[in-house]
Order: sequence, then C-alpha cells, then structure tokens
Amino acid sequence: MNSRQKGARGERELAKALKAYGYDCRRGQQYCGANGDADVVGLPGIHIECKRVEKLNLYDAMAQSKADARKNEMPVVMHRKNNCDWLVTMSLEDWFKIYKECNAANA
Repeated sequence: MNSRQKGARGERELAKALKAYGYDCRRGQQYCGANGDADVVGLPGIHIECKRVEKLNLYDAMAQSKADARKNEMPVVMHRKNNCDWLVTMSLEDWFKIYKECNAANA
C-alpha cells in the first residue's frame, strides 16, 4: 500500500474514532487538491494533522499543523502506529488553555 493510501485510510479511521465520541468529523478537502485544510475536520477551533505511521517526527508534524492552521485554530497532531491507541500532540501553551477552561468549568 502506498503512503497516500495509508494516509487516507488513517484519516478515515480517525474520523470514525472522533464520530464515536459524538463529533461529526470527516476527511478534509486535501483529497480534492485543496491545500491548507486540516486532514480531518469537524472539531471547531482545532486544526488536525493526522499521521498514521510507524515512525513519526513529531516536531515536523507540529510545524506542518501550525503552518496550515488558521488564526483561530489550535494546531494538533493526532497520530498512532500499528497496534497502538490514538494520541494527541499539542503545544504546552495550548494544553494549558484547555486545562484552565476545564478547571474553570468544574470550579
């Protein structure tokens, strides 16, 4: 299987996983030739770079997500390798934004 097909399969797999959490997610528009769209869309305010690979350079993937994210979007990389769970990588600054909101809501 070539890397483009594996990437598309990973994007569909991630969209399905996000749907299981109740979010209406789907692959982005990159399969139509548009550039700069997230790999998976449906989480407002989040720019998702999806990586479904065995070896991943997280810093390069985050740089890609940051470069493609719109001004109001938080860049994240959602990734997994074979036989492992999906993980989310984001900047510490963005993680604290979410943490503070969650803490304020629970106070």
